[in-house]
Formats: sequence, C-alpha cells, structure tokens
Amino acid sequence: QVQLVESGGGLVQAGGSLRLSCAASGRTFSSYAMGWFRQAPGKEREFVAAIRWSGRRTDYADSVKGRFTISRDNAKNTVYLQMNSLKPEDTAVYYCAADPINIRVPDYWGQGTQVTVSS
Repeated sequence: QVQLVESGGGLVQAGGSLRLSCAASGRTFSSYAMGWFRQAPGKEREFVAAIRWSGRRTDYADSVKGRFTISRDNAKNTVYLQMNSLKPEDTAVYYCAADPINIRVPDYWGQGTQVTVSS
C-alpha cells in the first residue's frame, strides 16, 4: 500500500518555473515506478512523465519534453517534477501516481495539486 501527497503547485506567469513534490509513504516505495499525470478543465487526465524505480529511465509526454524533468529520491520517499518554461496550456491539476508494474495504468494516486500558468 502506498499513500501519495503532492505539494508545490501554485500560480506562475508564462515562462516561469515550478517544482512539484510527491511524498510517498509505504515500505515499498523504492520498488515502484512513479509518475505524474495532469487534468485540465473539461479534458481527460493525461500522462506527463514517469520514472522507473532505479531512477535510470524516464519517459515524457511530447508536450513537455525538454521543459519538464522528473526525478526521485528513494531515501526521502519523494518524487519531483521540475517544470520550466511553463505555458498557459500547462494549467491543470497535477497528480502523482505509483505502480509496481505499469505506471501508465497506476494503482495509486495522490489528491492532486493545482498549477495555473497565466499569460
């Protein structure tokens, strides 16, 4: 069982940066793949980024490649999403997710944190 709590969302101007954090509880955090998803108003939830348990492999949605960076610190049970060069279309609720097998279909979700990018 894994519990996830996101933080770090807020309001930022276009071109700015934010770093989201996701604190996980549970003894097996280091063996789980972790990911970030987002959901904008009126749209379906979409994949943003993922990182394997070792941290050696990462995946990104095309829309955020080169701007966002996912990382994890297994000693702190925390995963991060560094978001640079933010655009108004990045505005969404961002969710942290975890899964032991397929992070694209995660078993565990956080409650979400709002990111708003003004133009």
